[in-house]
Amino acid sequence: MILDVIKERAKKAMLEKDTVARDILRLAQGEIQTAEARNEKPVTDDEAAAIVRKLVKSNNETMTNSEDAEQKKILAREIAVLEALLPKSMSHDEILAALAPVHAAIKEAKSDGQATGVAMKQLKLVGAVASGNEVAAVVKTLRS
Repeated sequence: MILDVIKERAKKAMLEKDTVARDILRLAQGEIQTAEARNEKPVTDDEAAAIVRKLVKSNNETMTNSEDAEQKKILAREIAVLEALLPKSMSHDEILAALAPVHAAIKEAKSDGQATGVAMKQLKLVGAVASGNEVAAVVKTLRS
């Protein structure tokens, strides 16, 4: 479970006196525990991964808007620590291969949105991890 990995890595970061990793891992742990308290049940790995992705997105936005080189360096390190917790996302070619069984359905869909829905359903069925933007790009390639 992602929460267990976060706790383990936070302890390791504490022992190694890696304050950047320790702090961002504690923040992620706190966000997950807050979600558990709100829902009054443990979060799933998918929900925990979504929380971590949200933190990565937030750091990316802050890094884009920041002009402070030191802050950008810290944010980049935090992003690397958080991304190491997430499952590896599929590449363009891997998505294309995974969508081979539904290629005809994607081409026959009335719109790109419907075609993307077919693609996402297939990827979820096979347990693939892919970003929505990447899937949409693959769908556009298949439909053209």
